[in-house]
Amino acid sequence: MAEVTYDSATCIYPGAERPAVDALQLAIKDGEFVVMVGPSGCGKTTALRMLAGLEEIDDGSIRIDGKDMVGVPSRDRDIAMVFQNYALYPSKTVGENMGFALKMQGVAKDERARRVREAAELLDLEPFLDRKPRNLSGGQRQRVAMGRAIVREPKVFCMDEPLSNLDAQLRVSTRTQIAELQRRLRVTTVYVTHDQVEAMTMGERVAVMRAGQLQQFASPTELYDRPTNVFVAGFIGSPAMNRFDATADTGGIHLGVATLRPADAQLRAAQGHSKLIVGVRPEHLAIGDGDGELTVKVALVEDLGSDSYIYGRLADDASSSVIVRSGREHPRHGDIVKVAVDTTHLHIFDADTGLRLGE
Repeated sequence: MAEVTYDSATCIYPGAERPAVDALQLAIKDGEFVVMVGPSGCGKTTALRMLAGLEEIDDGSIRIDGKDMVGVPSRDRDIAMVFQNYALYPSKTVGENMGFALKMQGVAKDERARRVREAAELLDLEPFLDRKPRNLSGGQRQRVAMGRAIVREPKVFCMDEPLSNLDAQLRVSTRTQIAELQRRLRVTTVYVTHDQVEAMTMGERVAVMRAGQLQQFASPTELYDRPTNVFVAGFIGSPAMNRFDATADTGGIHLGVATLRPADAQLRAAQGHSKLIVGVRPEHLAIGDGDGELTVKVALVEDLGSDSYIYGRLADDASSSVIVRSGREHPRHGDIVKVAVDTTHLHIFDADTGLRLGE
C-alpha cells in the first residue's frame, strides 16, 4: 500500500491552448479509495495516466510513497491498471489471463497458482478458471480484469472507467463488488468515472474536476452538503440542484417575486454582492404553502412509484427551471402550484465568481 501525492502536477499536450491537467494538488491516503469525476474532457483520465506513467508530467510532480515518479517508467511504479476495455487474451483461459503478467515477471509457477487461486476466490471466479473469455458475461470479464490486477499485489490500483461497457443493472452490482473488494484489500485506489452517482457511492473521497482543474476534493457527504462553487453544486446530485438568480438586502434574498429569509449569517454574507445564485436541492422544496413560497407551473412529472419528481418553471420567469421531489400524490402537467422552500438548506453563491458564500 502507498500514499499518492499530486504536487502541482501538470500535463500539456502539444498544440493545446491550455493544460489537460493544470497544477493538480491532491494527497491520497494509504489504502484510500479516491474517485476522480467530471465531464468529458475535464482531465480526469489524463491525471490517472500521469500517475500510471502513461502520460508525461510537464511540471510539478507525482509521488508514490514519497518517491518522485517523474521519469520513472510505468513498469517500475508498482501500479496495476484496470481499463474500460477488458483487454483479455482470447486464446488464454481465465486463469492464464490472470497469471500472465506474473509469468512475464518470472514468478514461480506455484506462486502464480496461489495468487490466481486467491484472487479467483475473492472475485467468485473459481468455477470459470478454465473457461475462455468468449464464454463469460461482461461482468465476469470485468472481474477477470480485476483479478489480473489483484494478483500483481501492487501498491496502487488505477481504474479508468472500468464499468462503462456494462449495462445499468450490472454496473450497480459490480460497483458494489469493487468497493467491497477494495475495502477488504485496502490497496490505495484511484478510480476515474464520468458518472457522479458512481463516484458518490464508491469513493471515500471524491475529486471533482473541470477544464483540467480541481474544483473540490472531499467526502461524498461534504460535496453534497457544502459544494464549494456553482459547478460542483450543479454537477453533484441527481437530479441536479435547483439554481436561481437572486439579489439580497436586509429584508432577505429576493428570488423573482419571492423573498427567502435564510439564517442571519448567510444573509449577512450575501449582502454586498450585487448578483447571487441561490441553490436548493429538490428534496428541500415541497408542494404546498410555506416559507419562501414559489409559484411553479408544472411541465413534467416523473412518477417513480415510491415518490416523484416535478419539473417546471417559475410562473414569473419562463427561462427558469425547477425540480421538486414529491410523494406519491402529485400535481399534473400544466398545474400551477405553490412550492415552499426549506431555507435552512439554502446554498448561496456569488454570481460573478461562482464561489460559495457564508457557512
